[in-house]
Amino acid sequence: MSSAAAQAYARVASTTSSPRDIEAQTLLKAANKLQAVVSDPEASYVQMSEALIYNRKLWTIFLSEAQRDGNPQPMDVRQNIANISIFVLSQTAALQISPQREHFKSLIEINRNIAAGLSGRA
Repeated sequence: MSSAAAQAYARVASTTSSPRDIEAQTLLKAANKLQAVVSDPEASYVQMSEALIYNRKLWTIFLSEAQRDGNPQPMDVRQNIANISIFVLSQTAALQISPQREHFKSLIEINRNIAAGLSGRA
């Protein structure tokens, strides 16, 4: 598939996807970025940092949404999302300070497991 066709498909897919599907796709994208760093022994600090920053931005959005007063989710669901977000953000920050490839695994697994749950594969 040509690059232009792939981009057009991605635009259409994102406009027809449900919010849950978009969240799942974004979590998988973050997991794949982190996995790419772990799998590449030649990955630079800049590549590690970019993957971690992407993950941090994503989970900051999830935390902000969980704390938003108008969020329609039940309070216990919102609290669970906030708790997971805080854990992920603290782990991400620790890895930004001291990037150790073996510690990326928990972030990758969390992102993939939640993506699977959102897409109904869990």
